[in-house]
Amino acid sequence: MKWAALGVLSYLILPCYSIWPFPDERFSGNSLVDAGSRGIVTGERAIAFGDFNGDQFMDILMLGEDQQTLTVYLWNHGLFEFVESTSFKHPLKIQNVVPGDFTHSGKLDILVMAESASRKDVLEMVVYPSLATSGFDTSNPLSVPPSTTVQPIPIDLDGDMKTDLLGVYADSSVNLKAWQNVWDSSKDTPELFSIIDPSFADAQCTLANPHSNAVIDLDGDCLADVFLVCDNGWGKRSFQIWTNQKDKGFKLSQTGSLPDGVQAISFADINRDGTIDMVFPTCSSVNSRTGLGTNCFINIVYNNQLPLCATATEPTMAKGKLKCRSPNDLCLADPNFKFDMGNIVRFPVSDLVGQAQLLVQDTTLSPPVPLPIKLGDANLDGFTDFLFIAGGTPRLAYSVNCGKGVAGCTKDGKGARGWEVESKGMEALDDVKDARNVAFMDMDEDGTLDVMVQRKGNQKILFVQNNFYYDAFFLKAIVLNGACNNGGCYGPNDTAYDPFGVSYSGASYKYTLLDTTGRRAAAQIGQLPQTSYQSLQTPYSFFGLGRTNNYIENLFIGSTVHLTEHFINIEGVIPNSKVVILPSAKEGEIWKRELFLRPGKWIPWVTVTVVVGMALLAIIVFILHLSEKREDELERRRVSHHINFDAL
Repeated sequence: MKWAALGVLSYLILPCYSIWPFPDERFSGNSLVDAGSRGIVTGERAIAFGDFNGDQFMDILMLGEDQQTLTVYLWNHGLFEFVESTSFKHPLKIQNVVPGDFTHSGKLDILVMAESASRKDVLEMVVYPSLATSGFDTSNPLSVPPSTTVQPIPIDLDGDMKTDLLGVYADSSVNLKAWQNVWDSSKDTPELFSIIDPSFADAQCTLANPHSNAVIDLDGDCLADVFLVCDNGWGKRSFQIWTNQKDKGFKLSQTGSLPDGVQAISFADINRDGTIDMVFPTCSSVNSRTGLGTNCFINIVYNNQLPLCATATEPTMAKGKLKCRSPNDLCLADPNFKFDMGNIVRFPVSDLVGQAQLLVQDTTLSPPVPLPIKLGDANLDGFTDFLFIAGGTPRLAYSVNCGKGVAGCTKDGKGARGWEVESKGMEALDDVKDARNVAFMDMDEDGTLDVMVQRKGNQKILFVQNNFYYDAFFLKAIVLNGACNNGGCYGPNDTAYDPFGVSYSGASYKYTLLDTTGRRAAAQIGQLPQTSYQSLQTPYSFFGLGRTNNYIENLFIGSTVHLTEHFINIEGVIPNSKVVILPSAKEGEIWKRELFLRPGKWIPWVTVTVVVGMALLAIIVFILHLSEKREDELERRRVSHHINFDAL
């Protein structure tokens, strides 16, 4: 009898699997998971990220072993892998590629920087414009005036949201020059760039090569400034910060010396105070053959600015001076901001990973490519984590609260933040011994920061899926460049497309959020601040929100337009979503905004919960209705049996 009952039960249950709404997990285990090459079978090196087909999934541009062949791999969501799309060969040896919408068409072009065939001190540059259908116009590339080997950076200098360049022109005795974007598609033979003197009025420095120049907001007004690394000779480095004054040009606001042995500089809000800080390694020496640095330290320089007011009603002024920023007015410039180079937080790499050396250059390419510490919030707690290569092994160091024995903290356990390398669940990284570059990316746009590892062996590229479960939230955001007048773009036969793949540098984000304890926090993120020397930064901004039971209070989004209000504030943004902003360069015109919710694996569970909850409520209402109806009938019968004594 028992076996018969089990047989009937299995007969009823098994058909349910065919309609079960929850798919099998692609990756199992609470860890970093080796995801393989994800379909990439050709190409020596990932040289750039970008959304080449505008489907809001990030794609990869690969550089071949000959350093001339470029291959675009498009992400296929259904197959969960990259699929080769288009490939072509550039006539010269490529040093860097910068994806961007240089022709302001709403599609991604690519700027190729390559060695000159006649001059060793020159970079020949061309732009391959995107075709209306797919791929690039390789037969008619757009000529770009050459640069020195100091790679120029993309920037919107004049506030028209068209991508200009800033660097050193090959035929100029003046250090800084600007490649002003003058593209006009209505002309028969349109010119892309015109060389002009940029509006940098004060004393300019000699740019370092390689450098870590960046376009990012450093004074807190949500308007991108310029950070330049200078070569002072004899191996000495310094920096200049030029703040954006809109139509008045750029003002030299701060200079400072960088420590000896400084390597590539990265930028992020390290201590979650709403300001952009800088992070860089220093090494006593670097092996020119292996690229490994010895006696290396990780250095953090905090950006001292006006703090966030504790409440929205707290007075922002004290004794006639600003003392804090209101949560409703985050994009307020602090002219007294300062990077205090005399108060650097530094700790040896050995505090994190023992005695391993730090890889600071990829010497498999010529010239070597500098390797900065990659910054991102891998565990979504709202604080910046470090990704780097120690020896030949990638390491992920999580940002933690300070305590005794924690790297980055004082001996008594005090400090802004500390860092620890997690040991559990890191086997996918620990097994790699031949890494030559790493990068954060969100594979399949599922709201987690995954890791891409580039290797020296037969398997050139490895993707590591971040499969840890974090009970925290994220937000992704991208500011577009106003192409097609912020309307739908149109290709051949009036085929409409959205201008999602533009890779626009210089946007800025600031937000305030209440955590589960009611504490208000602020953070700042820049969009694509660095593109030189194969920096491999994503075209969107990704930031963890930590644990919260609320919407994002204020999300300030800044652009590079030279308007009275170059930013907007969006209130009540839903976590675990992607915000797309289409700004306008016209005074008084409303910026368009779109919000995309991630269709996560929890949606079927929510659907089942809602349906079951509604069914239970319906059953309860029905039972109460029957009970009430029965009570009404009994009451009617009792009344009908009463004797009306007044009538007798």
